[in-house]
This record gives sequence, C-alpha cells and structure tokens, in this order.
Amino acid sequence: MDPITIGLIAFATTLLLLAIRIPIAFALIGVATATAFAIFAFRSGTFMPDRAWAATSQLVFTNAFDLIHSFDLSMIPLFIALGNVAYRAGITTAVYNAARVWMQNLRGGIAAASVVGCGGFSAITGSSIACASTMGKICTPEMLRLGYDPRLATASVAAGGTLGSLIPPSVLFIIYAIFTETSVNKLFIAGVLPGILTLIGFLLVIYVWIVLNPSVAPGREPASSWGEKLDAMRDAWPAALIFLIVFVGIYGGFFTATSAAAVSVVVTTIIGFAKRTLDLKGFWEAIRETCVQTTAIFFVAAGAKIFVAATALTGVAPELVQMVSNANPSLPVLLFCICLVYLVLGMFLDPIGIMVLTLPLLVPLVEAYGLNLIWFGVVVVKLLEIGLITPPVGLNVFVLSNVVGKAAPIGTVFAGIWRFLCADIVVLFLIVAFPAISLVLSQAVQ
Repeated sequence: MDPITIGLIAFATTLLLLAIRIPIAFALIGVATATAFAIFAFRSGTFMPDRAWAATSQLVFTNAFDLIHSFDLSMIPLFIALGNVAYRAGITTAVYNAARVWMQNLRGGIAAASVVGCGGFSAITGSSIACASTMGKICTPEMLRLGYDPRLATASVAAGGTLGSLIPPSVLFIIYAIFTETSVNKLFIAGVLPGILTLIGFLLVIYVWIVLNPSVAPGREPASSWGEKLDAMRDAWPAALIFLIVFVGIYGGFFTATSAAAVSVVVTTIIGFAKRTLDLKGFWEAIRETCVQTTAIFFVAAGAKIFVAATALTGVAPELVQMVSNANPSLPVLLFCICLVYLVLGMFLDPIGIMVLTLPLLVPLVEAYGLNLIWFGVVVVKLLEIGLITPPVGLNVFVLSNVVGKAAPIGTVFAGIWRFLCADIVVLFLIVAFPAISLVLSQAVQ
C-alpha cells in the first residue's frame, strides 16, 4: 500500500472518529500511530510489522516530548491561569460593570456592554469558550431579568465570546504559531484590528436589530452620574494594568510573550489578594480549572504534533500542492475554497481539531502561492471564530446554553445568532480582500 493511499485513509478515518464524538486527542494519536506503523511496515513493499515497532514508537514519543518541552507552549497555561484568576478576583466583572455604567442609558445598552465586556475579557485571557462561559454567567441572566428578548440576550454573549479567539492573547494564535513556526508576537498584534472590527460589527448588529424591532430590548435605563461612571472606571483599573503589561511589555521589548503572561498572573494574584476580592479558596479553584483546561489542550496539541509528523510521512501535502498547481486556480478561487472548507468543518468540529487537521495540508499550499502566513493565520482564526457560533454544533452556543440553563435553550440562541454571523462574514471578507488590515501593525513588529 503506497503512503498517499495510507494518508488519505488516515484523514478520512480521523474525520469519521471526530464526527462520532471520539475525543480529539485520542482520535489524533490513535490514527497517527496506526498511520506511521502502516507506512513503516510497508516500506519494503511487503507488510513487515517487526520493522515498524521501533520506528513508530520513536516517532510518537519523540514528537510528543518535543512539543511538551516547547517553551512557547508554556504561554497557554499562563494565559489560561490569567483569565481564571482575573475572574475569581472580580477583574473581568469590573470590566463589564464599567461598560454597563457608561452604556446603560442607551437603548440596548446592556447588550452592547456585554459585547464590550467580552472584548475586555478577551484582552486578558485567550479562550473563547472561557469568555462565553464567564460572561454568560454575568450578563445573560441580568438581561433576561431586565426584559431583553432571550434571542438578543443569549446571542450577543455567545457571539461576543468568540472575540477571545481573535483579540490577543489567543490560545489559537499560540497553537498556530507553534505548528507554522511563525512569530507569536506578530500574530497577536495582527489580530488587534480584525478583533476591533468584529466588535464594532457586533455592536452595529445590536443597534440595527433594536431599530428594526424595538420590542427586543426594554427602554433606556436612567443615565449614571459622572461620579458613578468614574467609580466604575476606577474599579476596572486592574484590567487596564494587565492589558498594558501584556502589550507594552511585549511590544516595548521589556518581556517575551511568555514572560508577560507570567508577570501578569503574578500581578493579578497580588491585586486580588490586596483588594480582598480573591482568597485562597478562589485562587485554588482558579489553579485547578487552569490545570484541567491546560491538560486537555496539551493532549490535543501532542496528538496534533504526532499527526503532523505521520502526515509528513505520507506525502499527501506535496501531492495536494502539485494537484492544485496543475489545476492552476486563481487566487480568489483558492481562497474561497479554503474558506468554504473551514466554514463547513466549523459546523461540526472544535477549533483546535480543525486547525491541526487542515494546517499540514494548507500551509504548504499557501506558501506555494506566496501568501503571508501571518495574514493567513488571522484568516484561519477568524474562520474558526465563526465556527464557534455556526449551527448545528457551535461550541459557544452550547456552552452558553449550559451555563444559563432552561432560560436559554439552544434553539433560542441559534435563532438570534444568524445576525451576528452576517457581521462575521462581512469582517471575514474585509480581512481576506484587504490583507493590510491584519499586516499594518504586524509589519512594525520585529
């Protein structure tokens, strides 16, 4: 059996296992191990399993060891810990409260504040699912209590939660950087303008929705006094400080991204204890949640690394590049097909799974066309962000529904989410059509 055939069977098997909800780490490791074993066993043209055991074991354990000992990977638990500690210390809640106080006198102001709060949360941590879960506990029950239409109350938070993928720091950007050997710093800064565009798009969706159908939001609340607004801003100063540590530290040349994450965790912990908003129990809960989330991501990342190594043995990627070169599609057609693949996969698979399945095949193709990998990383993460709220799976939708309970059935969330999906598609088109949106800031970073 030739390696190309083995590789195609491996991809088909992986998609099947993921479709029937086999945990992604086990699917990737199992298929990659079987693929490597088959290639080594058929190396001489006949099936000789005795020669495959040692080579397969070396591929599996060496790649897993190299990944886990990657210095860049240490950013993931640090940024996850930053988000969990900040939530337990009330810092993320303060960001939402500040936005709420400033915007509550606007029609639909609480929904808009929820999106802004999600953006602020995203600037502290890098997980969209954590953002949707955390902000769902804070914002959605309050909007429902005030009389917001359940579709608006839930969809705004589910969509706002996806900002955690694009607004840095982002776990997806870190994983993309590791597997494509690109700069994490450049990816982080490249996501800023697309993230802001997305946030503005979501705010416009809320505004237009309420203008066309005023019944979805209650009337304006009384405006807060300037004293209340200033107090709310003062309460949110820890979030601003953390943001400055990460961005000024990294792009001012004071810290690496990993060091900035570590310093931010320490500063956040000190602030929490000093303000008495964080105690030992809350700190321990934050660390425990960080360990659970990090372990899951590391298992997936290790499986992905092994899968990429096994895929390289099959030669599927060079064959795909040759096939596309022979077909000679125009660049717009190629980009449309890539976007279509990600949007379809996003309906069924989780973002990390999609990334590790597609990057081994698409990165060589993108490089063959001379496209910028930093820009492509922003496009990929934006597509993955869209997948988080795309039916029928939409992970953020399911997370929010589980957090809120019976007040937010999945059908209700999806009934409101399509409006935000339209804004996402517009932003995606702008990013693809005008690469400068992603590259103008990253080109200034060394």
